[in-house]
Amino acid sequence: METITKDNLQFFADAGTVVNGTAGYVNSGTGTVTDFSGSNTLAPELKAFYDTELLENARTELFYAQFAKRQPLPANHHGSVEWRKWNTFERAPKLSEGVIPTGQKFGVTTVTGSVDQYGTYTSITDKLELRAYDDVILGATEEMGASAAETQEKLIRDALLVGTNVLYCDNINKSTGAVMSTPTSCAAMGAGDTNGWALLTPAMINKAVTIMKKNRAPRINGRYYAVVHPSVAHDLRECEGWIEAHKYASPEELFNGEIGELHGVRFIENVFAPVLGNDDEYENKEGGRSYATYFFGKDSFGIIDPEGGALEMIIHDKGEIGGPLNQFSTIGYKFETNGATILYPERLLRVMSTSSFSDVDEVN
Repeated sequence: METITKDNLQFFADAGTVVNGTAGYVNSGTGTVTDFSGSNTLAPELKAFYDTELLENARTELFYAQFAKRQPLPANHHGSVEWRKWNTFERAPKLSEGVIPTGQKFGVTTVTGSVDQYGTYTSITDKLELRAYDDVILGATEEMGASAAETQEKLIRDALLVGTNVLYCDNINKSTGAVMSTPTSCAAMGAGDTNGWALLTPAMINKAVTIMKKNRAPRINGRYYAVVHPSVAHDLRECEGWIEAHKYASPEELFNGEIGELHGVRFIENVFAPVLGNDDEYENKEGGRSYATYFFGKDSFGIIDPEGGALEMIIHDKGEIGGPLNQFSTIGYKFETNGATILYPERLLRVMSTSSFSDVDEVN
């Protein structure tokens, strides 16, 4: 049996007793000073790896943000920015000999957006981290990336829902394609054989493109783009004229999530595209779900890029934040965003439709 001596007692004090000092943690037995822990006590290369995992997982799920006009917000500025756009001129009048015409006024219109902060985290116990077969920190990081993307996607799509440039799909006979009626609201859109089907068809896409052209909405790389829900994409794929993405002449130019092209519009499939209708204005004629497909021209909406407020991965390991017994670590993220600010309403067209899945899909 080991004899406990004065030296042994001092060993226990060295191992476990620290006092918060002005320069760091002071061992009360030896006087040794240990630097205060920083914001993250993981090895730098491991921290960088988890940062990369979160950002890459978030980016793979971001679809709307690809088409935004980004506006930087410098540090030490209040949380709002202005987008400026030149006012357009009227057409020139016919001149009269010797008469000076009235000049047109010139100026700019400003659109303002402001940022809010969003974030979440999870706690992982030391026992789970130590005994789990899988890398729980990595797993949590991947899921946090998906959460960050979903949060940003929904903030953007909800902000765009207020746009007033709206087209409602015609109610058609699904067998013949004949137009039965033209709705002016979601409540008049059919999702059944009796009232017809207000599906997003090639004819409706052609009509949407015509509206964009009449609005003189500039294209993005020579095309318009639309973000569509998988349930709507399902109906569209069954229509003639659909061009699959792998048949493009320049496949390297595909945007994230791109699935195909029709009538000069390239389509992005996104599970977070709006599924609407729950005893509200978006419920269709059968009481089922309606879907919003956004058609984009260039710079139709803006997103603020705040300096120092971009998506940030935050990990505190158990040695730093886990209490007196190092019992848990935390993994989380935060970011600042305005969601989206509509800059040119005429360049953003919201096409409302039903789907073959209108009676089973849940509002998202």
